[in-house]
Amino acid sequence: MKIKRLYLLGAWLLLGVSASAQITSIQPQPQQILSQARNLSLPDTYLIVGDTEANTHAVSALKTLLAGKHSDKNGFRIYIGEKGDKAIRKFARQIPNHKEGYYLAINDKEIVLAGQDERGTFYALQTLAQLLNDNQLPVVEIKDYPSVRFRGVVEGFYGTPWSHEARLRQLKFYGENKMNTYIYGPKDDPYHSSPNWRLPYPEKEAGNIKELIEACKRNRVDFVWAIHPGQDIKWNEEDYQNLVNKFNLMYDLGVRAFALFFDDISGEGTNPVKQTELLNRLTKDFVKSKGDVAYLTVCPTDYSKLWANPTPQGSLAIYGETLDPSIEVFWTGDVVCSDLTPETLDWVNSRIKRPAYFWWNYPVTDYVRNIILQGPVYGLNTSLDSNDLCGIASNPMEHGEASKLALYGVADYTWNIAAYNPIDNWERGLGELMPKAREAYRTFAIHSSDTETGYRRDESWETKTFRIGDWNETEAQALWAEFDKVEKAPAEIEKGCTNKGLISELTPWLQEFGKLGTRGKRALELARVYRDGKDDCLLYTSPSPRD
Repeated sequence: MKIKRLYLLGAWLLLGVSASAQITSIQPQPQQILSQARNLSLPDTYLIVGDTEANTHAVSALKTLLAGKHSDKNGFRIYIGEKGDKAIRKFARQIPNHKEGYYLAINDKEIVLAGQDERGTFYALQTLAQLLNDNQLPVVEIKDYPSVRFRGVVEGFYGTPWSHEARLRQLKFYGENKMNTYIYGPKDDPYHSSPNWRLPYPEKEAGNIKELIEACKRNRVDFVWAIHPGQDIKWNEEDYQNLVNKFNLMYDLGVRAFALFFDDISGEGTNPVKQTELLNRLTKDFVKSKGDVAYLTVCPTDYSKLWANPTPQGSLAIYGETLDPSIEVFWTGDVVCSDLTPETLDWVNSRIKRPAYFWWNYPVTDYVRNIILQGPVYGLNTSLDSNDLCGIASNPMEHGEASKLALYGVADYTWNIAAYNPIDNWERGLGELMPKAREAYRTFAIHSSDTETGYRRDESWETKTFRIGDWNETEAQALWAEFDKVEKAPAEIEKGCTNKGLISELTPWLQEFGKLGTRGKRALELARVYRDGKDDCLLYTSPSPRD
């Protein structure tokens, strides 16, 4: 389903109307846009109405966005607030009746940023920031809300965890793209997993977690701290108290949402009856008693259909019959790395008796660490809704900046499932992440998309190859031109990429990518030598396929 675009009839009187106005692509795609397809110039003075009631982070971001403008009681009015606030009372009926929804209106008289809740207001501001371009804004009405509740990332890969600085950059990116969840669960964090899950974090690490939580608040992201105790947990009172004590330590750092991972373990810790008893007791003794802890999430041992027991005696059925309904349950699909389909959700939901939380093992590469994935985000069914799943958590690569291209797609999909188009999103994402070297980045990305094993992905789909016996001069020249682009892409990316973290992560692959282009051109030159019947080892070295 394409995004709904309704164009208003009639003429609106505008401030500084532009004759060739267009709406900039909005990420993620809104549920509904009503546009006159004209622009207005943002006046030099403004008056914020509702700034004392609205989400403080949104108000602060709004003032930052208006830098260079001047506040004046007679200035252009900008209304901001949440449903129930006095400032936006007259716009309340326009706000979608969905959590995190918002209403954004831009016209000659005013700008309205009205959220169903604080997060909705913040998201309205993110959309406004995207629309503002060179002091121009489109005349538009947007009614918007997310398709599913949880939209985000689980740092759950094996290998080198993200640095603290990388995590902070990630959280800003999530806020900008309306992702609301970050699950902290790196497998190689010693205080997350066995044997040190019982121990407190050292002072430095604890301080970093507090800083991450504050960054989450600024970006309206839930910080979910996960623990992975199953490999050596003892099903006794001592270890239960050890777990509660660790939760209390994390609570004191500011954590208000928790997860327990029982994945990739063996032994007694896999007992689903004991797992559910533990989770239910924690819900009663910790979550409900605290009053401000949001929820629990669990990753079961049987997180994939590949080995899950399908019978009523299986762990998932036990979860469905006994697990507190407030607890969300992760599911990776038919295999560990797999597509999101109605069939896999029907299978698991019928057993856990709740919409599953899809743990998508993409673009994770901890099983193919020689690969960096930069292709389109596809394999996510667009007929699903909140009745089928409660959310998606993407498990990314250890390369945080390089993961953003995929996360850009996950953000778009989870916000507006029906409107999602993988290729369109990918094309937009390339420009967002590397605007000054987009075409070179595209060349690298289209040839850096496949895992080569396991969860295979399309790669190089625009490049036609052929056997030497099927030589076609036109096709040969096209292939040579593509190899030439490959050869030149690294230098162009290095010159044009302003994201130092991204270029640092890509550099090892870019170096080899350039060599691939050189080798490809030489292979074609050798093929010409062979086809021309040369026997003197002549190698063409000209910059074109044929002099």
